[in-house]
Amino acid sequence: MTQLNTPYPSTAYLTGFLRSRGVAAFQEDLALALVLKLLSPDGLTRLRPLAEAVPERRRSATLHAFLAEFDRYHATIGRVIAFLQGRDPTLAHRINTRGYLPEGPRFQSLDNYVDDEGGDPLSWAFGALGLQDRARHLATLYLNDLADVLKQAVDPRFEFVRYAESIAASQHSFDPLAEALAAPPNLIDTTLAALTLDAVQRHQPDLVLLSVPFPGSVYAALRIAQTIKAHHPTVRIGLGGGFVNTELRELAEPRLFDFVDFVTLDAGERPLLALLEHLAGARPTEQLVRTFVRDETGAVRLTRHPEPDVPFEHVGTPTWDGLPLHDYLSLLDMLNPMNRLWSDGRWNKLTVAHGCYWRKCSFCDVSLDYISRYEAASAAELADRIEAIVKETGQTGFHFVDEAAPPKVLRALAHELIQRQLGISWWGNVRFEKSFTPELCQLLADSGCIAISGGLEVASDRLLQLMKKGVSVEQVARVTRAFSDAGILVHAYLMYGFPTQTVQDTVDALEYVRQLFENGCIQSGFFHRFACTVHSPVGLDPTAYGVTLQPLPAGGFAKNDVAFIDPTGVDHDALGKALKKAIYNFMHGIGLDADVRSWFDVRVPKPTVGRHRIAKALTSPSGAR
Repeated sequence: MTQLNTPYPSTAYLTGFLRSRGVAAFQEDLALALVLKLLSPDGLTRLRPLAEAVPERRRSATLHAFLAEFDRYHATIGRVIAFLQGRDPTLAHRINTRGYLPEGPRFQSLDNYVDDEGGDPLSWAFGALGLQDRARHLATLYLNDLADVLKQAVDPRFEFVRYAESIAASQHSFDPLAEALAAPPNLIDTTLAALTLDAVQRHQPDLVLLSVPFPGSVYAALRIAQTIKAHHPTVRIGLGGGFVNTELRELAEPRLFDFVDFVTLDAGERPLLALLEHLAGARPTEQLVRTFVRDETGAVRLTRHPEPDVPFEHVGTPTWDGLPLHDYLSLLDMLNPMNRLWSDGRWNKLTVAHGCYWRKCSFCDVSLDYISRYEAASAAELADRIEAIVKETGQTGFHFVDEAAPPKVLRALAHELIQRQLGISWWGNVRFEKSFTPELCQLLADSGCIAISGGLEVASDRLLQLMKKGVSVEQVARVTRAFSDAGILVHAYLMYGFPTQTVQDTVDALEYVRQLFENGCIQSGFFHRFACTVHSPVGLDPTAYGVTLQPLPAGGFAKNDVAFIDPTGVDHDALGKALKKAIYNFMHGIGLDADVRSWFDVRVPKPTVGRHRIAKALTSPSGAR
């Protein structure tokens, strides 16, 4: 499970590549198919007896509401899904009456938005004319109530995005997954199994490839594999994707191969070409490329036959052929203006360059291929791919999914897009570096850029230097203001809990963030807790960052996050609540004049940052371009 509004791009890239090499390849999004099957009149009918079977004393308010209002849920679910798919936009008027949909506990969150005079609780977010947005938000709350019913009546691990994530993420032992996969199948499992068998029957494959980008995709992927093995034992199965590339690099767990036959690392094009030759009898196992197999003795081994990767310019154009592009759900869950781009609307996802041109940040997996191997395509090649995708999908919205899109490539691409008059809308991730001048920001806006996200991380020059971000807070202020002045929405990724970060660092960082909002540099942001990974510079050389890593548990399965001891002893969890509360309010223009210490429940020191530091940076001669 990744997103419900748009396909994850890995299958589109690999399908396009394999077809360019003459391979008959087809793709399926069983995550979307599963949700649409569960959230249908028939799906709710099958869910009802399971909810009724929950003992009365254990029924939550969500279950009570579902059972009490079942007839309304059953009557409205099909129409709500059609509305979220864009098939029935006039339903927004009924939804906005607040009398059409049954409203479970998720709707209680709207009470937080009621103004002092008891007015419209959503007017602050959507205004008087936001008819569609308002209705999509209400419809999303309705679906979230139903997801809670599935969680409480069927599977406590169920999530739309992170299904059963906890039994896969950084799990050194395969035991939790093995136990879950050996358990009797529930409603969700049997629904997914039926969808799997239908897809296999339609396509009659010799080889099935399962892409698992995140831990929340692993359990369902292995349920798919389990179903195929039980009913079509001759079909071979390969596993790859972001989760494999980061967490299974030291795989030694033979039980995984009861479900899959091959596990490939990093960019999939070259390993798949080798695998296809192997299955055709033209290449021995010893010449597979970055591929784990289980040998005759039952041991897991990795074959690393040295062959160059397919150059990024030659991977071909991704294709969405076979995916039900008109069935995806345009949700509006979080009202954060950048986060809504992730879930609202269908975006064609495209990579401008492979890897990261900077690849120095100490918190990032810079030692791994998806970061360390940087390759860019020409602007003409990228524009050709964009034209082909628009022609195929009819959609002109693009999300560039790079770790950090290179400014040089973006400049050339912008000129190409403008020259061809392609008229697309696009957004993506960048480093807030000085190359993004006001002139370049305006050029990007003219080419269709609507939003940019970037890592400010800890807004502290000392910690930014320790992180090797290659930027300063004042530089970030000038760059983000240039984007904002060009009419581009700016979102800042923020971090807390970095090694040696003190309470003073945290308070100062929040003061910087307050000023960035106050001065119109950023419009959106999110604080996340730093996590140390074994592949990052911090994980590889913890003493250089003043921390001590805790020993990893024994096991031969996943390995990624690693706990550490920071001598500062700061309670970052307590501080994190204040940071998230503050930035939520900043995004809505609330509390920008207040002392940042007022957001904390514990006593914290006064900021050492002057209250007009960012304003001075924006007007100082050193900031002139």
